Amino acid sequence: MTPGRPVPPPLAKPLPDVGDVTDAGTAGPTLAAAYGATAADSGLVPLTVARRAPKEDDVEIAIEFCGLCHSDVHATRGEWGSQSYPLVPGHEIVGRVSRVGSAVGDFAPGDRVGVGCLVDSCRECDSCLDGLEQYCENGMTGTYGSKDARNGGSITQGGYSTSIVVDRRYVLRVPESLDPAAAAPLLCAGITTFSPLRHFEVEEGDVVGVIGLGGLGHMAVKLAKAMGAEVKVFTTSESKFAAARELGADDVILSRDEAAMAAADRSIDVIIDTVAAPHDLNPYFRTLRLDGALFQLGLPSEAMPPVNPGALIRRRIAYAGSLIGGIAETQEMLDFCAEHGVASDVEVVGADQLNEAYDRMVAGDVKYRFVLDASTLGSPSERADV
Repeated sequence: MTPGRPVPPPLAKPLPDVGDVTDAGTAGPTLAAAYGATAADSGLVPLTVARRAPKEDDVEIAIEFCGLCHSDVHATRGEWGSQSYPLVPGHEIVGRVSRVGSAVGDFAPGDRVGVGCLVDSCRECDSCLDGLEQYCENGMTGTYGSKDARNGGSITQGGYSTSIVVDRRYVLRVPESLDPAAAAPLLCAGITTFSPLRHFEVEEGDVVGVIGLGGLGHMAVKLAKAMGAEVKVFTTSESKFAAARELGADDVILSRDEAAMAAADRSIDVIIDTVAAPHDLNPYFRTLRLDGALFQLGLPSEAMPPVNPGALIRRRIAYAGSLIGGIAETQEMLDFCAEHGVASDVEVVGADQLNEAYDRMVAGDVKYRFVLDASTLGSPSERADV
């Protein structure tokens, strides 16, 4: 375990100024069938989205599957602040290339590709130049709900649709050996858990703890095991014991059992915390070894109980946060998953099941990720709604 692992070199080549970008000379804009929200309380309804004609560096993708992320629920329901409606969510996109711009040489029609949580960044700041586009100092452009500065300031619309157009620098190659539906959540849940594990160079002989066993937690277990680590899952529910072991966990610890937590003292190198509800971290710090780290991935909507700095100081423990990964690291993750046979456990749903799936996500009634089959979206209308 080596803290501070360098990320892979960035994939992007220098981009000409926006004013220098010319049209690729392909056919014009297209209409895509989609589902999205028209207001915070509208639920998801059929929409038609206008997609731009591919520019010279663009890739047009016919979407096959799109994962449903809990952040989609928060965004469409206005729970993370005001939104621009209509809003088409979805940032776990897998599909086939349908058209490419004239300057695109690394993708061709028919290639299976993916798009994750970002579709642009400034490409000039230190973070972008280091292959850390997710930490763009001028603000990354999200796959949906973000102002797209390079395309007239329009609001990006996501993957609950039949097609999307994305600059090639933010398109990922999805290995054919991966099931496309099960690969979709890798583009968010997969990379979100992979990035901190690789940052600390988790390897054989290390012990990884995972708090929570939802969409993020189940990926953390699978990825840590594939890296050769021993995995211990913390849960508040004894009903999760069997599921954790089925995923590959070596040990399951009932976090409300003081004796079980005491037995885990100084036994773990890295903890991946995926819980998005307020909870006391101090008992988990006591399970970390010298120079251990706890990565916070879940984002609670309310304040967390205070952290005791003494727990950190006495063992030189790091309490850190982590976002998704950059484009190069996300590609590394996809290739790693293909090599090791890692994918998300999914339940595929049709467009008419999306609102039910949202309610079930909120209730925690899914093992472990929903994925939309884009073929069920139907056909676009003759006029765009957004």
